Amino acid sequence: MTDTPLGPELSLQVSEIFRAEHGRIISGLIRRFGDIDIAEEALGEALVVALAKWPADGLPPNPAGWLTTTATNKALDRLRRSKVRDEKYAEVAMIPPDEPPEPTGPVVDDRLRLIFTCCHPALAEEARVALTLRLLGGLTVTEIASAFLSSEAAIGQRITRAKAKIKQARIPYRVPDHADVAARLDTVLAVLYLVFNEGYLSSSAPGLREDLCEEAIRLTRQVRAVAGPLGPQPEVDGLLALMLLLDARRPARVAGESLVMLPDQDRSLWDAAMIDEGHALVRACLALNRPGPYQVQAAINAVHTDALDASMTDWSQIVQLYDQLMVLTPSPVVALNRAVAVAELDGPQVALALVDALDLTSYHSWHATRADLLRRLGRYDESRAAYAAAIAATDNAAEAAWLTTRMAELRG
Repeated sequence: MTDTPLGPELSLQVSEIFRAEHGRIISGLIRRFGDIDIAEEALGEALVVALAKWPADGLPPNPAGWLTTTATNKALDRLRRSKVRDEKYAEVAMIPPDEPPEPTGPVVDDRLRLIFTCCHPALAEEARVALTLRLLGGLTVTEIASAFLSSEAAIGQRITRAKAKIKQARIPYRVPDHADVAARLDTVLAVLYLVFNEGYLSSSAPGLREDLCEEAIRLTRQVRAVAGPLGPQPEVDGLLALMLLLDARRPARVAGESLVMLPDQDRSLWDAAMIDEGHALVRACLALNRPGPYQVQAAINAVHTDALDASMTDWSQIVQLYDQLMVLTPSPVVALNRAVAVAELDGPQVALALVDALDLTSYHSWHATRADLLRRLGRYDESRAAYAAAIAATDNAAEAAWLTTRMAELRG
């Protein structure tokens, strides 16, 4: 072992591997050892060992497998040192690390089992979501706080309390039956929605996190299969459609190190197969006529992806859909997005009045929206100040690069 420092390229590789594999490894460790704290501490120790060994030895052929094995050994070492857990150690030591979970119910994927466990009704709803984002996506407290538009201290407390509740109430890490699936479905969908959002525009990663988007889509497909026996679940279909229609635009969303906004994207780069699947799901939801927030958001994005060019977008229909969304889930963020569409119909002056009335001064998109509307109104000094505020409020480098470019254009 050596203290050779990580080069920037290897450091980035290690970070990407750890984040991409975090959910799979941690869920497997929790299944095996039945303890969230042991699983997290063991994986953390494995990462420390990796950071010490890999610079000298190079990446192993299977980095994720190496981390799993090392974390398992660290957890076993921890149990060996704990006399009160001798019985538990004797039990888990007989289980091979790669043995699949016993298929005794509708959910057999470790990561999906983890979501349903964290979404137990004994936990407060916001605590369920925060804990699952932490364990499944490996998101930091800072990233989760950004997703909730909350403080890091508040999120940290929620996660700590949720883990303590699971331990105190002895909430089992088990395959849920169909009754559990029905009771926890709404929270599970909320978790997957936030996991996808963190991948779609990471709160702290340089640009997009494809691993989180793909994982959220994969797990939503599994939820759809699991919920099938419960009858039609249009909100599950709506969420899957929303993810597909957003992720279809991924190839066109970044150029170099900067984001590319929807009106400027090369639509020939969009994934046509994903768009077709998303549109088919939206049509199926409309046929059921049981609207919900995910379905309406999917319908909004179906309108966007139906336009061959940004100039052909049906903004009137989009505003009507946002009106419906405001009835279903009234929130300042929905109102902000609605204002963007209103600007295309009624002009930037009308939209700016709507935006200024919202209490979102800590939200970077609020500042960015104001900056664009002020630019369109020719109020350039105010627009520059709003762009500066938006840059200061975002930790995403690709978004900051785009905002910086826009602000520089104003100077020109």
